[in-house]
Amino acid sequence: MAVPGARARGWAAAAKTAQRRRRVEDAGASPSPEMASRRAALYVHWPYCEKRCSYCNFNKYIPRGVQEAAMRNCLVTEAQTLLQLSGVRRVESVFFGGGTPSLASPHTVSAVLEAVARTAHLPADSEVTLEANPTSASGSRLAAFGAAGVNRLSIGLQSLDDSELQLLGRTHSADDALRTLAEARHLFPGRVSVDLMLGLPAQRVGPWIRQLQELLHHCDDHLSLYQLSLERGTALFAQVQQGALPAPDPELAAEMYQKGRAVLREAGFRQYEVSNFARNGALSTHNWTYWQCGQYLGVGPGAHGRFMLQGTGSHTREARIQTLEPDNWMKEVMLSGHGTRKRVPLGKLELLEEVLAMGLRTDVGITHQHWQQFEPQLTLNDVFGASEEVKLLLEQGLLLLDDRGLRCSWEGLAVLDSLLLTLLPRLQEAWQQGTPSLVPGG
Repeated sequence: MAVPGARARGWAAAAKTAQRRRRVEDAGASPSPEMASRRAALYVHWPYCEKRCSYCNFNKYIPRGVQEAAMRNCLVTEAQTLLQLSGVRRVESVFFGGGTPSLASPHTVSAVLEAVARTAHLPADSEVTLEANPTSASGSRLAAFGAAGVNRLSIGLQSLDDSELQLLGRTHSADDALRTLAEARHLFPGRVSVDLMLGLPAQRVGPWIRQLQELLHHCDDHLSLYQLSLERGTALFAQVQQGALPAPDPELAAEMYQKGRAVLREAGFRQYEVSNFARNGALSTHNWTYWQCGQYLGVGPGAHGRFMLQGTGSHTREARIQTLEPDNWMKEVMLSGHGTRKRVPLGKLELLEEVLAMGLRTDVGITHQHWQQFEPQLTLNDVFGASEEVKLLLEQGLLLLDDRGLRCSWEGLAVLDSLLLTLLPRLQEAWQQGTPSLVPGG
């Protein structure tokens, strides 16, 4: 979809050279490690919400008033600083998450995008996603975000049952959600994703499947299924602990998931990741960077990132976490250009463990070529080919190890966590026995 609006054209025009470079670079089968170190996705965290949902333990705040101009300036500054520190020359995608980033002004979104385009290459067809809640996403407001440069929406619908929405502490109704979804699809055809939750207290399989089937009459080409996770410190956790609500039934949740993914497959959706389904090629390229262990920069309070520093003589990727509390984060950005609170160098084995665990979340799995970008000597067959435990998983039809690489079957994708209990220790054993030479940055 072409990026609408004058502001969007501003950064799109600055990226024409990057578009030509993209066609040249993508003509090859796979980027070299050096080329990959110059590419990254960018995550931007807007930490504010209207209210805290009963199940949410994300880094978010309910402010009396938001100093948006100050927040905007700090987001711009930190984005530019981290791009310079990382030496990233090309930003593949931008994702505005939260919190509720649809509460931010479109001007804030356009300011960040313009800053990124000034500092690095941001191709005009880069995926730019905004998370939106129905109550803060009227049609006119969504159109303004489109004019600012957003070309994909992720809508936190969560349920089509009003009583479940109240239980979750959501501020919208099912009618609100469907109205917002229709407006979003009109403005961003083929580029709208919705979230649907399963495994809620007292939720039953039949009614939830009917919700999913109803949603299929309204949704676009991307849908995510998320099982409720009861997190300590949330209102929902306390209600369950106190006996006010029944604990979610994990067996019923597993049945919902299995039946739900079958319904989506029948409707033409490809399950390209454990929780994500797409048709007509509408995969999230931003999230695909995570699952492929690509570099990503995290901007904003509490944001996470993984990238290599430029000019330090080290080729080690770092895991970074920004300062959580917005006011403190802004002070650090104004003082130092960024609010990084924690930096953890990733060891060679740690990075390979991430490649394994994240790659197997996808239906593609880990190709031999992808694995060799991170480990050129120790092959997938070296690690897993001789293991009797892995052979059992292959015989059970849960895993496939062939000339393409290592991946889960349709049945295996649903039980990935249990497969990793076998695969990760096997990787650790093979690492200790061998003397591989890892390419640390991937």
